[in-house]
Amino acid sequence: QVQLVESGGGLVQPGESLKLSCVASGETLEYYAIAWFRQAPGKEREGVSCLGVYDRFTFYADSVKGRFTISRDNAENTVYLQMNSLKPEDTAVYYCAAAVFSRGMCVIDVLDPYDYWGQGTQVTVAS
Repeated sequence: QVQLVESGGGLVQPGESLKLSCVASGETLEYYAIAWFRQAPGKEREGVSCLGVYDRFTFYADSVKGRFTISRDNAENTVYLQMNSLKPEDTAVYYCAAAVFSRGMCVIDVLDPYDYWGQGTQVTVAS
């Protein structure tokens, strides 16, 4: 069992940055694909980014490409999401998730493969 706890959310102005963290316990994240999803009020949860095992594959949603960066620190058993040039449309609750995929893959277009989820952290971008 993997327990995930997100942190780092907050209220920022458009154009500013935030770095989200997701700390894992119970098992090492080294052998899991990890992903960040987000859910805005009244909308479905959507994939933001994912990182495969050994960082073999990385995917980003078109809406965040060039602005967000996903990374992991295996020594700290932590996943990060660096978010730059934030926009009001990035406002959402952000969740990290973990799953086992073959061949170092990961996906962000479906939620079902992800077995483990954090409780979420709120990101609000407003002037």
